[in-house]
Order: sequence, then C-alpha cells, then structure tokens
Amino acid sequence: MSSTVEFESDPKADSELMTSQLLPGQLSDAVKQSLPKHVAIIMDGNGRWAQLQGKARVFGHKAGVKAVRRAVSTASQLGIESLTLFAFSSENWRRPDKEVSLLMELFFTVLQRELKLLDKNQVKLNIIGDISRFSPRLQKQIASAQDKTAANTGLILNVAANYGGRWDILQAAQKLAEKVESGEISSSQMTEEALNEHLCMQSQSEVDLMIRTGGDYRISNFVLWQAAYAEFVFTDTLWPDFDEQAFRNAIAIFARRQRRFGLTGSQIEEIRAI
Repeated sequence: MSSTVEFESDPKADSELMTSQLLPGQLSDAVKQSLPKHVAIIMDGNGRWAQLQGKARVFGHKAGVKAVRRAVSTASQLGIESLTLFAFSSENWRRPDKEVSLLMELFFTVLQRELKLLDKNQVKLNIIGDISRFSPRLQKQIASAQDKTAANTGLILNVAANYGGRWDILQAAQKLAEKVESGEISSSQMTEEALNEHLCMQSQSEVDLMIRTGGDYRISNFVLWQAAYAEFVFTDTLWPDFDEQAFRNAIAIFARRQRRFGLTGSQIEEIRAI
C-alpha cells in the first residue's frame, strides 16, 4: 500500500453503506473514503447449504451463482474497483470426480449466461489461475468472455479458477528466474516490485478487504501476496445466503477499522493532523 488511511466509525456513513438505494455518485465523501478499492471473497458453504435442505451439493453451487450476481451488483453500485471471487482452488481437484465435473460444466454455463449482463454493466471479466488444466472448450469460452469485456471501464471482476496463492507467487518467481537466466535482468533486480509485476492482478490495487463466508477462519491459499495488508471479515453466513445486506455489513465493519500499515496509532493521528 502506498498510503495510510484511518477509517473511524461514523453513524451517518454506516447508514449510507447500509442503504441499498444509494449509487456511487450519491455517496458522501466520508463514505467514499471508507470504501475498499479491492474486495476478495472466499465463497464457502455451498455444499453445506444444500445438505441442510436435503439436496445434493450441486444445488448449493447453483444457488451460489445467484449470490455471485448479487455481490457483483453491490460492488458495482458502491463503486468498488475490483472484486475477486474464489471460485475453484487448485486444491478443489481433490473433490469427488462427479462434483468437479459438475462444477466445470456450471462454470461454462455461467460464463455463457452472465456474459451479456456483465458487458451491459461495463464489468471487466478477468479469470486468474492456471486454466491449462481445463478442457479446450472451457478455455475457449474463458478467452471469449475476457475478450468481450476487455474494453469495459467499470468493476473489474476477477474470478479465481484453478488458483492458489502459492502457485501465483511461484509462477511469478519462475518468470523472473527466466529473465535472469537469459541475461535480461540481474539477480539484484529481483525485487518485490519486479515480482509483483508478474503476479495475477498486477495492474490492480492490493486487496483491502477479504471476506470469508461459511464460518471457517482461514484464507485457504487465496491471494497470499495481494492480501498482505488486507482487513479480514469472517461470517457464519453460507455463501448462497450472502446477500447485498451482508456485503454492506462487511464493508461497514471494514470502514470502522484503523489501518496502520506498520505505523502506530499515534503516527496515524500525526499524519491526519498535517
């Protein structure tokens, strides 16, 4: 992060964040300042949601698509710059073959169905992760969806598919190592900034707020580098039940926290007084 910002509790700001009718242009300056630029969400609980209703896990994943639609809509309404959703981790291949196959088919179907709506609302779709393991059919659909929305200027929607935070760092390090081997750069030029340039989402701001639904308290190898200074909000709400109000509640929690980035509270006060 390049700057240090403090967000204090403001009853009026909290009220605005909770009001679903307000659009970005109608939000007060205090609220705009308190909004995260980049939100990442671990969408957990689809399977359990279905099981609680006596249904197969796939019904939970289908219901989760509706929650994705709500999250994208809310992020767009609030003027958030980037929304990163953990759709399929590199560890999810360990799940039963049938469930993985259903997830892949659902992913393909959603890309087809949602593309027109994303494009209409100026959402730029960005799939992050190692897609080489996906079928040629799905890879082609991903490329088409990204090309279709590439020029859009609204919310950047990053969908993490076959993604792992360690993989992201490793592939960036390998690219830098190749440059050293070819003589393009020296080993002394392998800096944090250079590594960051080869990570997924390198042109976007770091994650400000990470939300995990489903009641677990871990980040599960998700955007490890980009979330170095993120604020975390954990909720017991299962992903299919994560609605617009739940999203706004999480942002309101974020807005009340003091972000120090290694400084002390006193230093923050001094900066604010300048």
